[in-house]
This record gives sequence, C-alpha cells and structure tokens, in this order.
Amino acid sequence: MTMKNENPGPVIRLLDPSTVNKIAAGEVVDRPASVVKELIENAIDAKARTIRIDITSSGGEIAGIRITDDGCGMVPSDALLAFTQYATSKIASIEDLNQIRTLGFRGEALASIAAVSRVTLITKPRGSDTEAGTKIVVYGGKLQEQHETGAPTGTTILVEELFFNTPARKKFLKSLNTELAHLHTILEGICLAWPAVSFRLFHNGREQLMTDRSAHAIDTIARIYGSDLAQELIPVSHTLPFMTISGYIAPPSLSRKDTSRLIVAINQRFVSSPLISNAIKEGYGTLLPRDRIPVAFLTLAIDTALVDVNVHPTKKEVRLSRENEIRNAVREAVSTALLSHNLIPAAGTQEPAFEPLIPSTDEPVSSAYPQDSAVPAAVFESTHPGTISSDQRLRQTELPVGARTPATASKIPFMNVIGEFGGIYLLARTSTDELFIIDQHAAHERILYEQVQRRSVREHQSQELISPVVLNRTPRDAAVIRDLIPALAQEGFILEDFGKDTFLVRAIPVVLGRAEDTGVLDEVISDLVRPDPSRTVTGRERLTRIIACRGAIKAGTVLTMEQSQRILDQLRLTENPYTCPHGRPTIIRFTRTDLDAMFKRI
Repeated sequence: MTMKNENPGPVIRLLDPSTVNKIAAGEVVDRPASVVKELIENAIDAKARTIRIDITSSGGEIAGIRITDDGCGMVPSDALLAFTQYATSKIASIEDLNQIRTLGFRGEALASIAAVSRVTLITKPRGSDTEAGTKIVVYGGKLQEQHETGAPTGTTILVEELFFNTPARKKFLKSLNTELAHLHTILEGICLAWPAVSFRLFHNGREQLMTDRSAHAIDTIARIYGSDLAQELIPVSHTLPFMTISGYIAPPSLSRKDTSRLIVAINQRFVSSPLISNAIKEGYGTLLPRDRIPVAFLTLAIDTALVDVNVHPTKKEVRLSRENEIRNAVREAVSTALLSHNLIPAAGTQEPAFEPLIPSTDEPVSSAYPQDSAVPAAVFESTHPGTISSDQRLRQTELPVGARTPATASKIPFMNVIGEFGGIYLLARTSTDELFIIDQHAAHERILYEQVQRRSVREHQSQELISPVVLNRTPRDAAVIRDLIPALAQEGFILEDFGKDTFLVRAIPVVLGRAEDTGVLDEVISDLVRPDPSRTVTGRERLTRIIACRGAIKAGTVLTMEQSQRILDQLRLTENPYTCPHGRPTIIRFTRTDLDAMFKRI
C-alpha cells in the first residue's frame, strides 16, 4: 500500500489592510457610545472649550453622530494623516507611555471608526491665515473626498452608516433607547471629569443635556443630576505624596441599587475601576447594606508613572501601581468625610443601604451635639427574666473599652425616652422638640459591634461554662468549624473537637451575657458556616458582626424606660451611631415641621 504524499502548502498569510482595520475597529468601536467617547476625547485633547454632540436616529437605530468642537483644528496634511492607523500627536516613543496626560495616544480611534462607517471631517486650525478649512470624506476606510471648504475654527466630525460593512457587529446592537443610555453614561462620566469644558447633547434636534464651563465639579453635578442631590453631597479631600483625592459622596440614605452614580475619574480620565469602586464601598463600611451602591463622584490625580492606561483598546480601564496604598487612601477619605457629617436620615428619606468594611478609629470626632447630663425619665425594678437578661447585656456594653467618654462630643443629640412601639422601636424627644424613632436591636447591635471591634485579641475575655455544651453539626458544618476554631478562640469561644462532627464548647465571650445562655453560640456558629454571598467581609470582621447581632437585645424584648434610656445613652458614645453593622438605620428623625406637614398644619 502506497502512502499519498500530501503537501498542503503555506497556511500562515498576511492579512490585507482592510481586514486589519476592521479587526481593530471591532476592538475600539463596539457601539455608537464608543464612537462618541473617542471623538469627544480627541476634542478635549485639542483644547476644546465647548463640545456639541448631535445624535440623529431613524428606524429605531442611531443614524448619525456629529461632534463639533472649538479646539485647535488641523492643517490639511494632519487632517488626512489622522485617518491613518497608529498616527498620533500624543506620543513619540515608548517612554512617553509613562507620562500620558492626554486622553488619546494610540492613534486608532479615527482610523477604526472610518473603517466601519462613512466619516466626514471638516476642520480649520486656530489662528489660520486663510479663511478656508479642510473637508475629508472617508468611506469604509477609503478616501472619497479631500478639498478646501468654508469652516469655523475647530473640528466637526460626522459619522454615518456605522457598521455598514460589518453586519455581525451591527446585529449585536441593542434597542435605540439602550444605545442612547450607554451614550449618556459615557457622556456623564466625561462631563464630571472635565467640568471646565461645556458640553451640549442633542437627539434629533432636541437638547438632552447641557453643562456650563465651571471650575467646580459640584456645578456640573447639579446640572446633570439636579440641585437637590448636589445640596446633599459631602465633599471629599485627601492628599498623599503621589496622589490627591477630591470630589463628593452622598449620604447613605441616597444610595442606589445600581452603579449609575458611582463615577470615578483618574487623571481626568473617566474609567471603570473595580479597585476604586470597592474602596469607596468599603469607606461606607457598615453604613450601607450589601445590596446597595453608594452615590459618589471622585477624581484621583495620581502620578502618571503609577498609572498604566495602555491595557485596553478603548482605554476604559487602567492598571495601577501601589494598589494597596491607593485603596486604603480612598477608603479612608470616604470614611473620614462620612463620619464628619450628621448622617441621621430625616423622615421620608429612603433607607440607607451596602455592606463593606469600615476602619475603626478611637479618635474623637467633633459634632454639633454636646453631651448632656440629664438623667433617665424613670427607674423600674428589674424582675422579669427577660428584663434581667437585658440588664446583663446592657451592663456588658457599658464597660469602657476605648469608647467615647461622657465629656466627648457626640454625633447625635441627647434624647429622653418617652415610650416604645411594638417591642421594637423606642420613641424619644430632644430639647429642640425633635421626635426620634430608634430601632432597639439595631442600636444595641451597633453598640456591641464597636465594643467587640475595639477589643484587642488579648482583651477578649471568656466565661467558662458550668458544664461544657455538646455541639453536633453536619459534616459540612464540622469541616468549616474546625478551620474556625483558632479564630473563635481569639474572640472568646473555646471549642474542642469531640469526635465525628461533634464539638465541646467550654467557654463563650463575656460580652454575650449569661454563661447559661448557650443558645446564642449555636446561632453564631450557624451564621458563620452559612455562605456569605456578598463576600464583602472576611475573617474577624464577619465574626464581629455576627457576635454583635446575636449578642444584642432582640427586637420584641420588653424593656423598661430606664433600660431604653441606657441604650440611647450608650448609642451616643459610639463612633458611628447611624446604622447597625449590616447597614440598617438605627435612628430616624422627625422635626416639628415634618409632623406639621404630615397633619396639614402648614
């Protein structure tokens, strides 16, 4: 049998320029919003002070994009060269990548856009001696026209028939409203990164967005999102030798379920940065539940040598050096700004919301509310078993462990308890006739959380059980518990492995109250072995939150007036009296004006 000698010939081939340009276009331009982003960034790099964006649509899709700017413009030779791939005025060598200060630098944008559309460019350089400008038309990457034309100073670029020669790309575009929403997201981020530039957006001739040139980002925020939000924002300012952080964050009560108002700019480049976004969330700490996203508009000015902007074709992502320092600085800046403001939500505001970490501090923070020496309204004899248990828990949280002293200013005013509702809420009033409603469990949970958090590992005390408790768990739970035994020991839980899926509990933390009340231990263990879907906290922080939740006075527990007053007095000594460790509010305020309005007295 003879073997046929097969010679398949060469397999590797050079792609033609047209195919190369279309591939590059697929990386740089994936939807109309990408076109708008690239062209606006070119206009900003051209020192434009006013940029107008005109969007036209028909048949349920975007038909045309026109960007008009008053920037420096281009001479005819530069205008033609701008359509050549990798032609750029931003860098000259590889070393320049270490100090990029412009938004564009790769020289891909205009060539990529022109490869998959019809582009008309009209430009005239600033300070030109001639009255004529230059008009160039490129269709599918091929030059169609080039001649002089009348034009104002600056550049106008019209993009039509986008993706006419790449139907697969066009097929994946979404509805008109979805594409316009992506465009708005890009534009809002750029507007906030560049408040000194005026932007105007029109859709089919109708104005959709307008900003004025301003030296202050807060003016742009007010223009885009309204003055009501702008008035609620808290300024952020933080400086390191290699970085400055500035901008604004909103109180937890204005948090959202989406990231549409969490906007980050690095060196005036609107970017997507999970590192920075997560650091902002961590700065809110226990002020937000896990399912909420803060409202924040932050600008980071970082040494360009520490920022790699050349990691994504569309430049929407960056890579940062010294990540830990940057993350910690952002977290500290946000946390400091929040805790320097009164965060008690007024009646009618939405509930705060998220769950990252919050850095603990023993530094006293100034406040408008001095301590008051008033005494509780009444004292009752503690006889009911539930009342006795509550007394024991309150005595534990009265122990001084680095908390505020009565002489230190508090972040909430002194309140006199006037009643309770449903065994859950305490009612109190202030000397200025404000009515406060306090969630007794959330408040005591916050108190206990800060106590446990402040204690060092050596300070945690255990109380030995009279008789060790046998804890039986499933094989899965047992495996988790074995890994947790050292961490539990540091917090005061002394457990011993007692055979297959069984443990002996010999001691529990003193902060959990009666040694006989071992049911709380089972609750703590159940919480610990349960998967944490948010994965926002780990280690001791999660354990601290669980201990605080399970050790605090429960909702539905009957309290005396004296005990209720003690909770309020202890809450005033906390660093963050506004929420429980899981982000639920501890306290809500009604002013006399609020109540008068509710009863139509105004």
